[in-house]
Amino acid sequence: MKKVTIYSTPTCHYCNLAKDYFNDNQVKYEAFDVASDLEKRKEMMEKSGQLGVPVITIGDEVVVGFDRSRLAKLLEIN
Repeated sequence: MKKVTIYSTPTCHYCNLAKDYFNDNQVKYEAFDVASDLEKRKEMMEKSGQLGVPVITIGDEVVVGFDRSRLAKLLEIN
């Protein structure tokens, strides 16, 4: 399976939806709290070009926001 990373904040509703989606589908992921981790916030901005969360990387693909259908396609979830 491709490496999955989510850049999020604790109060972000869509970030929590994305994490719930990953957990429900047994997708292992690495999470970074960009509200408190300035280095990861900078890394997220370099990848996505913006400050909005969630920013999700799946392999080399970057998904901004909780786009369930795009995540399902990239993760090959039916």
